[in-house]
Amino acid sequence: MTVAIVGAAECDLGVTGAGVLELQVQAVTRALADAGLSLADVDGLATNNVGRFSTNEVADQLGLRPAWVDSTFVGGSAFEAYVGRAVQAIEAGQAQVVVISYASNQRSARSRSLGGVLEEHLPMAQFETPYGPLYPLSFYAMAASAYLHRYGLGREHLAAVAVSAREWALRNPAAYRYGAGPLTVDEVLAAPVISSPLGSADCCLVTDGGGAIVLTSAERARDLRSAPVRVLGYGEATGHATMATPDDILDTGAAASGAAAFARAGLGPDDVDVAQVYDSFTITPLLSLEALGLAEPGQAGVLAAEGAFAPGGDRPLNTSGGGLSYCHPGQYGVLLLVEAVRQLRGECGDRQVAGAEVAVAHGTGGILSHHATVLLGVDR
Repeated sequence: MTVAIVGAAECDLGVTGAGVLELQVQAVTRALADAGLSLADVDGLATNNVGRFSTNEVADQLGLRPAWVDSTFVGGSAFEAYVGRAVQAIEAGQAQVVVISYASNQRSARSRSLGGVLEEHLPMAQFETPYGPLYPLSFYAMAASAYLHRYGLGREHLAAVAVSAREWALRNPAAYRYGAGPLTVDEVLAAPVISSPLGSADCCLVTDGGGAIVLTSAERARDLRSAPVRVLGYGEATGHATMATPDDILDTGAAASGAAAFARAGLGPDDVDVAQVYDSFTITPLLSLEALGLAEPGQAGVLAAEGAFAPGGDRPLNTSGGGLSYCHPGQYGVLLLVEAVRQLRGECGDRQVAGAEVAVAHGTGGILSHHATVLLGVDR
């Protein structure tokens, strides 16, 4: 492919006290500075979660008049999907420099709401609403129960995912749990159960935060400030809306999105050096890793328990600390991309994966409902 990521940055994270537009401005301007570009260079914008007309509001705040925009809302995987669409737009000549951004102040605003509530108007919801599920937690808990039952695993295999995430966060000064100390499997298991088998330590953080990436042609990228990271492949898949509709709640669309991304890149799972995979709950990355072919069915939990995903393991996962220990501002997908870019540039300090040349960023949206996969590589 002929498109590269040339800028990547976070906005302020944690508890900021800032407004959403202020955080968006931080993310975009910092990513552009990282690329050595200015607002005047931007003619494409993809974002969501800023009012009803997100791209209009962000563009107006920044003084942009983009020729191409995308504000598709499919949950936290939207930002990986935006990458594929931005590549298409740049290759088609619709835009030359595209910014993908996101920000939320949900912790400062004391809210987890992103406009998403249990879709009680959907016909299939009649089979779910009477049982009072916690949305979305109980739906992921159902998937976790099915996974543990099918493969004969226990809650400790889920807990190991949270333990690994904390170990990475302890190496990332920007992480919300940086300095919090190590987490143990026993501590995860002792945390209050919220929706069995998931306890509070199996759930992602609630923080402010966000980030942005900047894309342009690979040719132009080589003349800019930072080392370019090539977009090698991308894929996307859409499934169900409610948990009553899939034939198998463990059969996620990640298999289709991953297969498309690998095919476009001409690569396979064995080529991946580092993985950034959405971890809204401890079950989420296990299902995604297996669907992407990065672990055999039923083995991701075993690998987690063996420490394969932690620092020093042979399958580094969510090296920033992930949504479980680094940052989760409602939608996490853009930060998967930011960390993947930094790993491929060799900018991650104590958490750097040595020799990383190919990274996968995989986003999950809705209730395991939408999946988008991006493969990135060092520019050659």
